[in-house]
Amino acid sequence: MSKEFDADVIVIGSGALGSNAAYTLAKKGKSVIILEAGEKIPRWKIVENFRNSSKKENYNSPYPNEPWAHHSYDEEYIENTGSFDLRPGMLKLVGGTTWHWAAAAWRYIPNDMKLKTLYGVGRDWPMEYSELEPYYLKAELNLGVCGSDTEDQSGQGGDAWPPRSGKYPMEPEGETYLFQRLKDRIGSAGFNFIHEPNARATRAYDTRPACSGNNNCMPVCPIGAMYSGNVHAQHAEDEGAKLITDATAYKLEKGANGDIVAVHYRSSKGDDVRLTAKYFIVAAHGLETPKLLLISDVANSSDQVGRNLMDHTGMGLTFLADEEVWMGRGAVQQGGIFNRRDGDFRRDYAAVKHAVSNGVPNMKVARRLIDQGVFGKQLDERLRDEASRWVEISTVFEMLPHQSNRVEASTTRTDALGIPMLKVHYDVDDYVKAAKPYASADFARFVELMGGTVIEDDTGWQNRDHLMGTVIMGDDPTDSVVNHECRTWDHKNLFLATTGVIPASGVINPTLTGVALSIRAAEIIDREI
Repeated sequence: MSKEFDADVIVIGSGALGSNAAYTLAKKGKSVIILEAGEKIPRWKIVENFRNSSKKENYNSPYPNEPWAHHSYDEEYIENTGSFDLRPGMLKLVGGTTWHWAAAAWRYIPNDMKLKTLYGVGRDWPMEYSELEPYYLKAELNLGVCGSDTEDQSGQGGDAWPPRSGKYPMEPEGETYLFQRLKDRIGSAGFNFIHEPNARATRAYDTRPACSGNNNCMPVCPIGAMYSGNVHAQHAEDEGAKLITDATAYKLEKGANGDIVAVHYRSSKGDDVRLTAKYFIVAAHGLETPKLLLISDVANSSDQVGRNLMDHTGMGLTFLADEEVWMGRGAVQQGGIFNRRDGDFRRDYAAVKHAVSNGVPNMKVARRLIDQGVFGKQLDERLRDEASRWVEISTVFEMLPHQSNRVEASTTRTDALGIPMLKVHYDVDDYVKAAKPYASADFARFVELMGGTVIEDDTGWQNRDHLMGTVIMGDDPTDSVVNHECRTWDHKNLFLATTGVIPASGVINPTLTGVALSIRAAEIIDREI
């Protein structure tokens, strides 16, 4: 590294995407600095925070919410102006939001990446599935994904799909009793249940023990069997990367030739620091990444930064089955029903995925019964009965990119460092609304097949925390922010490691794809330095 630079590469954000990019570069001998707005906190402390929290269903509650590093459930942090209250469960600490994800590690299928070509809606990816496939495998190895190599993940009941160049690192966990019973009874009517590949160790892997079924993946895996981004933040440090915490980036500085020459950050202690590098990677979440670009006035010649915001906006079903199914054993989710993942219907309405939730339902059951005036011995008896028969389905819809759905820097709110907070405008589109009757029909059929009693079958639209599109990828610099390399069109040394680059949402959790793209971007940078 030349002495004129503080590092070869500066990575802004230490979540799963940023940390995997940093590790990839550090292990190849590059000098790397990682900036993280939050702090480095040990797992035991988060577990204790959860145990002591009175807000057990608030998955952000055990984590820091500092005046200079807010989490997203802070009402002051996100100002919503649209018809939908978008409030994804974002965290700011070393390791990022994957501290409390459910570890779903899906690949997109080839058709998901050619939505415009095949179905005439949305956007195509500016790359083929085959280009990303080797990096999917690298991401699965890094995250320690367990999965089935034999299933058709398109949900159409065919041969194993999508194509793979190698096996999953670990075999899938055994099916929970809940999954077995739903698969047996609902699956017999033609609904295709697919195992969910997930970054959860089924045997000792890397630094992680095998999952012991604590069923506390959200808000925190107590033993670290579930992958979280702090694993590769530590790996990057072990390879020589420098991690700086309490360092909120607020400006990317442009040089005379259009390259980014420096990043400026502030700390809660009053520091205001300028750092230089040859390359920069912004990995600051699907909301914070575009905000940093906007307040820095960079990478936005297309006027697409912050636009095209997509979430897998969803709805839910809760019912009591006519038999004991025992939610709450094992991981909090294991798979779902994928019949509506792909097909020619996508010309007219959104793809749909029904996921089987598997969290312990006791608190929800108890709250419902108490609200009905049930107490004492009767409460105990009914709680035992209904918790054993409780079923929850969490459904997601494919969203299309719209320029009006956007994130901006707030003009009225700043954090304790004087940095603007977030303003979001989000509306659920007609493409999603057109799919709702089909999802509702599925709900009715599930209840019928399980001899169920409906508790709730129309929750209204719900957050799903899968943010995409805000720094959208494309093959035309006039309508996209980055190219297929995740390199910004406007600055050849600025890359974005975020699910915000994804141009077509499909219905699968985007984290694995984000990690794969981040590793790929890091390898491109390595070759160029």
